[in-house]
Amino acid sequence: MNRSDTLTARVHAYIASRRQAGFVLETEGHQLKRFAVFVERIHHLGPLTVKLAMRWAIDSRDQRPLTAARRMEVLRPFARYCQQFDPATEVPPRGLFGRTHRRLTPHIFTDREIQSLLAACPELYPPGGLRGASCAAIFGLIAATGLRTSEATGLRRSDVDLKRHVLHIRHTKFGKSRWVPMHITVVQALRCYAQQRDQDALAVNAEAFFIFDYGRPASTDSVEYAFRLLRAALKWPVRGGHPAPRIYDLRHSFICHRLEDWYAQGLDIDRNILALSTYVGHAKVTDTYWYITATPTLLALAAQRFTRSARGAS
Repeated sequence: MNRSDTLTARVHAYIASRRQAGFVLETEGHQLKRFAVFVERIHHLGPLTVKLAMRWAIDSRDQRPLTAARRMEVLRPFARYCQQFDPATEVPPRGLFGRTHRRLTPHIFTDREIQSLLAACPELYPPGGLRGASCAAIFGLIAATGLRTSEATGLRRSDVDLKRHVLHIRHTKFGKSRWVPMHITVVQALRCYAQQRDQDALAVNAEAFFIFDYGRPASTDSVEYAFRLLRAALKWPVRGGHPAPRIYDLRHSFICHRLEDWYAQGLDIDRNILALSTYVGHAKVTDTYWYITATPTLLALAAQRFTRSARGAS
């Protein structure tokens, strides 16, 4: 086995060891596998070096400094792992390509946009198939609960308790599990979906809750692809810092809409944000604040509360 094979093998060994320790490593795992492919493509025969890391970091289609910075940040812990096997390994210094966490404004979906997304799902190929029904149920569930896409696609039948109106989200980001209560309207929608799903002979015995056609479990990649098709057809105006709306923006939208509701109801935001942070699976409440976007509605409601407070004080 040559040294290039060894470095590639170490990528897979590192991912396996981290996942065994309870880390999901979804995005980081994909990136490291791409790094392994890059190493094979350029026929690299030496250890992981800063020069090699920099070469891969800038080898992207968009060639944005932020992309390069994030790639380097993914390689740093992997390089430290490699050092125990090869002392010649070099750990890339932090901040080589600048900051890795630059917050781009998300696209906050309106209720009408969400409704148009769900209404368009039956148009997915094949017409009348489970793919459209599953995507509509998944997008609706994310919009109504703020789940991560992988959390929704990873649900098993035993995780969805439609009698008790709760979801069991197992071992997701940070290795945590949690219970997610659902509104009765969400329960009704999932119950209708489950009835349609179980009319398919290939899906009725599947362990996964969300099934595409031919009995295939829904995956994050397949749902992302379906979303891109629908996004192109719906032609939403872009309201954010990303090139186009993302499924993940449904999670941002859920959190922003909750704050809008709480302001409108006059609730204590600081107290309720702690419950919301637990509900969406954040490790720290500051992570939840990261998701908040100053929408016109939210700013108007906050201004109204401030005005009432100021008048009361005077």
